[in-house]
Amino acid sequence: MPTTTRSAGGIAFQIANHAFLAIAAALCLFPVLHIVAVSFSGAGPAAANAVVLWPVEFTVSSYASLFSRAPFLDAFGVSAVRVAIGVALNTALTLLMGYPLSKTRREFPGRNLYMWLLVFVMLFNAGLVPNYLLIKSLGLIDSMWALVLPSAVPIFNVILVMNFMKMLPREIEEAAFMDGASYWVCWRTLILPLSKPVIATIVLFSFVMHWNAWYDGLIYMNDNGKYPLQTYLYTVIQDRDVATIEQANDSATVNGVTLKAAQIFLAMIPILFLYPFLQKYFTKGIVLGAVKG
Repeated sequence: MPTTTRSAGGIAFQIANHAFLAIAAALCLFPVLHIVAVSFSGAGPAAANAVVLWPVEFTVSSYASLFSRAPFLDAFGVSAVRVAIGVALNTALTLLMGYPLSKTRREFPGRNLYMWLLVFVMLFNAGLVPNYLLIKSLGLIDSMWALVLPSAVPIFNVILVMNFMKMLPREIEEAAFMDGASYWVCWRTLILPLSKPVIATIVLFSFVMHWNAWYDGLIYMNDNGKYPLQTYLYTVIQDRDVATIEQANDSATVNGVTLKAAQIFLAMIPILFLYPFLQKYFTKGIVLGAVKG
C-alpha cells in the first residue's frame, strides 16, 4: 500500500490548527464555566469576585431560591409555550413552502415571483413602528401570537429547505407519479422522510431563535407576567427586578450575583440539551441546503 509522508510544514500547520481550535474552544467555554461556578458559590465569594472556574463555598441555595420565585417560573413557562408553538409553526410552514419552490418553473409557474418576494422581504423590513402598529391593530398585544406570528416563516430556513429538496433524486418522485401519487402524497411519504437532516437543522434554528428572543417580548408585552424568559432575564440583569435583588441580598448564602448566574445557566440548559440530539444531522442539513442545486 502506498504510504503518505507529511512535510514539516504540514505537521506544523496541523499543530497550529489544533492549538488555535483548542484556544477558541476554551474562550467559548470559559464564560459558561464561570457562570456555573458563580451560581453554585456562596454570596460572599461571589460578591467579592473571588470565583473563577470552581465554586467557592459550594451551595445550591441560589437554585432553591430561584425555583421558589413565581416570576422566573412564569417566564420559563411562557418561553416553553412559545417554543412549542413557534417551532411547530416555523417547521410546518417552512416545509410546505420549500417543497413547491424546489420545483421548476414549468411545474410551478409562479415560482420566480414568489422567490423575488421572499428575497425582497428578507432584505427589507418595514421597521419597528409599522410592525408594532400592525400587531396592535390586530389586537395581539400581550398575546402569545405577537411573539410567534411575525417570525412564522423564516426566509433563510425556506431557502435551505428549497435547495435541499432540489438535490433529492427526481426519479423517486417520477416513480411515485407513475403509480398515481399526487404532490401531497409525495411530499408526505417520500420527501419528508428523506429530509431529516434539513428538518433537524431548521428545528434547531427555530428553537434557538424563539428561546433566545427577548426584544419582541419587551415591545409587545405590557404585562410583566407575560414576559418570556429572556426578556425577564434582561430586566433582572438591568436591575429592574429590584424586589428580587433586594430579597436575595438579605440572604447569607444568596445574593443578586449568584441569583443572576443561576438564572442565566438555567436559560442555557434547553439548548445544551437539544443540540447533541440534532448535531448528527446539523452539518449535512446546512451544507446541502446551502448549495444551489
